[in-house]
Amino acid sequence: MPADSDRPSNDPSAAQQRFLSLFLRSEREIFRYVAALVPHVADAEDIVQQTAVALWEKFDAYDPARPFTPWACRFALNKARQWVERRQRWQALLDQGLAEELALRRQELQPEFERRFRRLDDCLGKLPSAQRSLIEAYYYERIGAESLAERSGRTVAATYKMIERIRHALRHCVEGQSEAEPA
Repeated sequence: MPADSDRPSNDPSAAQQRFLSLFLRSEREIFRYVAALVPHVADAEDIVQQTAVALWEKFDAYDPARPFTPWACRFALNKARQWVERRQRWQALLDQGLAEELALRRQELQPEFERRFRRLDDCLGKLPSAQRSLIEAYYYERIGAESLAERSGRTVAATYKMIERIRHALRHCVEGQSEAEPA
């Protein structure tokens, strides 16, 4: 008979608590399992995070009468296999000269990138200070829209809309400068 803490419940927060309790007790073992399958610790950590998401999504299918860790390790094995397959596909592309081709193409386009970055700098300088601050906070400082909305007193949706409008204006400005410049 399952322990009281493992009994199914219709309460979403109880299910979340039950999942967290089981996962946290098993996380170290899941990590060791994954770390034996992949070469780098950082990759193993990423796979364990992906596994946690998959476990949560399928937690309603978990049978509390069975041990959690082996069930979770099956998910981890699938995530590790997916990781290996993606890596092998990427490695095959690299082996076929993709990396060299990308580097060559980037080098060819570098003068255009630099011109566009200069234009973008000019266009950012033309923005009103509040708009420029918003864009710099969002893109350069990586502050989330939720935090920016809270700071400004706007809704998150209004903040995203404002960022979208500013991006549109910047694109229009950069492209307008491109047309004005001699080729």
